[in-house]
Amino acid sequence: MRNNLLIPLVCLVSTAAWGQNASLTGQVLDAAGRPVIGATIVEKGTNNGTSTGGDGRFTLRPRTATPRLVVSSLGYATQEVAAADAQSIKLAESSTSLDVVQVVGSRSQNRSVTDSPSPVDIIDIREVTAKTGQLDVNQLLQFVAPSFNSNRQTGADGADHVDPASLRGLGPDQTLVLVNGKRWHQSALVNLFGSRGRGNTGTDLNTIPAASIERIEILRDGASAQYGSDAIAGVINIVLKTSVKELTANVNYGAYDAKYRFDDKKFDGGNFNANVNYGVGLGQGGFVNATLDFNQRQHTQRANVPNTEGIQRREYGDPKARNTSAYLNSKLPLSENLYAYVFGGVNFRKGESYAYTRFPTSDSTGVVNGDTVDITVPNPRSNAKIYPNGFDPIITSSLTDGHGVAGLRGTFGGWDVDLSNGFGSNRFRYGVTNTLNASLGANSPTTFDAGGFQLQQNVLNLSLSRNFKTVLEGLNLAVGSEYRREWYQIFAGEESSYRKFGPDSSNRPAGSQGFPGFQPRNEVKASRNNIGVYVDAELDVTKAFLLAGALRYENYSDFGGTTTGKIATRLKLSENFSLRGTYSTGFRAPSLAQVNFNTVFTNVVGGKAVDILLDRNNGPVSRAVGIPALTQERSQSASVGFTGRAGSVLSFTVDGYYIHIKDRIVLTGTFADDDDQIGSILTGLNVGQAQFFANAVSTDTWGLDAVLANTTGVGTGRLTTTLAANLNRLLVVGAAKTTPLLAGKEETFFGERERAFVKASAPPYKVNLTFDYNVGRFGALVRFVQFGRVLLYDYNGDPNRYRARLTTDLALSYSLTNQLRLSAGASNLFDVYPSFFNPLATENGGAWDAVQMGSNGRFYFAKLQFRIGK
Repeated sequence: MRNNLLIPLVCLVSTAAWGQNASLTGQVLDAAGRPVIGATIVEKGTNNGTSTGGDGRFTLRPRTATPRLVVSSLGYATQEVAAADAQSIKLAESSTSLDVVQVVGSRSQNRSVTDSPSPVDIIDIREVTAKTGQLDVNQLLQFVAPSFNSNRQTGADGADHVDPASLRGLGPDQTLVLVNGKRWHQSALVNLFGSRGRGNTGTDLNTIPAASIERIEILRDGASAQYGSDAIAGVINIVLKTSVKELTANVNYGAYDAKYRFDDKKFDGGNFNANVNYGVGLGQGGFVNATLDFNQRQHTQRANVPNTEGIQRREYGDPKARNTSAYLNSKLPLSENLYAYVFGGVNFRKGESYAYTRFPTSDSTGVVNGDTVDITVPNPRSNAKIYPNGFDPIITSSLTDGHGVAGLRGTFGGWDVDLSNGFGSNRFRYGVTNTLNASLGANSPTTFDAGGFQLQQNVLNLSLSRNFKTVLEGLNLAVGSEYRREWYQIFAGEESSYRKFGPDSSNRPAGSQGFPGFQPRNEVKASRNNIGVYVDAELDVTKAFLLAGALRYENYSDFGGTTTGKIATRLKLSENFSLRGTYSTGFRAPSLAQVNFNTVFTNVVGGKAVDILLDRNNGPVSRAVGIPALTQERSQSASVGFTGRAGSVLSFTVDGYYIHIKDRIVLTGTFADDDDQIGSILTGLNVGQAQFFANAVSTDTWGLDAVLANTTGVGTGRLTTTLAANLNRLLVVGAAKTTPLLAGKEETFFGERERAFVKASAPPYKVNLTFDYNVGRFGALVRFVQFGRVLLYDYNGDPNRYRARLTTDLALSYSLTNQLRLSAGASNLFDVYPSFFNPLATENGGAWDAVQMGSNGRFYFAKLQFRIGK
């Protein structure tokens, strides 16, 4: 993770004469003598190259007797020199004004990360993926960025197939995702279960293959005034690769040490990934860069845990998934000051996850000799002729995801103008196998199409920016407008997936077990549009003092308009130390999925399956009990911090933050037809249990982010040490806002258990300490991640206190040739697990909820990386 990317005015490389058996060590400095991070030093004709580390230093070993250096840096023209003569190199600015570097959080084209008044992380994906076992974007960020949290869900219906993620402990839908600076579409899924993201939608980051990504920028600050809805917690900007004349290919395989299984298998959860990326040049400065990626992940089995003795066996573990992606990034110069661009991709995913076990018998009560006694009876949700020993339903998924953006960008009259249109779609279809419709008896099919949902988004965007160099020390002004239209639909499954056959007295539940299909009454087609306009200004009052501000107005067709603003400042006390701070208001519009989603689903309470109606916000049950129409969430956030360097080797950033969110949209608790206030209403509508979406609570979040990075020479190699930490405390403010009919039922509407799930979106602290050592062809990485404690409540109301845990990762790598590198290692080397709890009472039906570092244990991996070209 790099937190201080510098764009130099002048690049100086200090070298000494070198020969084939020597090594070149040097440092890249800017015009002021400060280290430059990210400049690339390559020996021409080979793949022997490096990018400078945290202090701008590099080490390069020659492969030829007469080596020549190729030196490049973002925004500057590449220069080639004879190595022996290269005492200093001055890089000229790039010949085209269009090749600028822009970091999320600022619309100024010459603002770097350390110049930004807001905290920004820059994560070089090539560096991260080269030495870690994680293969998808969510898991990569989970172990690299402390303020980012994502857990793989198990036993959570759709969330098993789309991992929810959060920033600074807020909801998955309170972080805006951009790709190449353009708004990306969300998933159609509403998360219903799991420890994170209950009642929220979010963007499925795993649809974008890591092999297509150059870097990820994380803006850890409220930014609704700059980028619009959803940016309450911050912004994640994914920058796609732009490389040309370079071919990279990777093959990865890993598996878990299967500690808790019923069979004798040593490993499970095998994860195979293969990808290829290649770019070609187009005209002067243009390119087409394409990526193909395939990933296949097998089930893990973690049902056999120490405290389940005497409990019948069931399936529990990570879902199976097959993911195929194709992504493209391109730029086509049309003239000296104008170019067209197209980027985006498609993703196809097939998944299988375990639902809760249907045992062959169930506990009940009966009358024997006039006394009420406990008895065991055949389970009405099973059928002994089809499944004499009970069964574990398998929920299948078929996801189709795609997004494409096309645009024109150029300079006109001193203004940088960008016009684009992007369209994205996420379609999720459920199936259920190894199951039955109990009301059909022994004649039931065992496979069903259960229907699904789809979300689509089209965004038309126009932005203009200009830098006025004569206004004080420089004024950057940006204005723009965005028109967005969204569509959402639910489509029903086949009749036998939801219908009950036979007389009601049979006590046989309707639909496919594990996941009842969507019904025709659930079907909905909804759309809305919104238009936003903004102005964004950054003024360098002096070379040391920056003031920035943004103002945005948006109007939604379904609930009206909102205005947000942001002010920020940065003060350089010296060349090596700066203070910064921000204050902003923000908003998040309720997603179309939250407004319109409705279903009858099966929940497991105390080991027993219960059917519950989740009514849409404007549905008949919601209206009857007085649930108000969803409206926007509003936020106020502030941050203050400092950034600097100590000498030439140590950099640091520290930022404290506060975020207040009013009227957060949550999924309420469940109300039954025996409720003394609304029970008769539910009975009259033929509803046994129901829950709703509502703007029910307000929250305060306090936290601190700190990152320290140090690079120094150790022997003939280079050691980079990074310490990154996030401290986070979320408080639910006051009692839940109920409806008049439900006054006094705040604990049911949104009680202690639901509050705990909101708080568990992030542990109270997460600390990452990484040591990365490179010498010659050899590299080694050791990473320690400490996860803070988490408190949840099970279905019995008992607290599940997950203790703090420390995981250790180890990776070793060796360059077999200039083009081929082998890496191997282990994630969670010492096989650490979360605390164990009653699997019949947890949210997911296993011995762990979806918390902290996951529940699969040690993961061994190996990867072969091939790279040829510049």
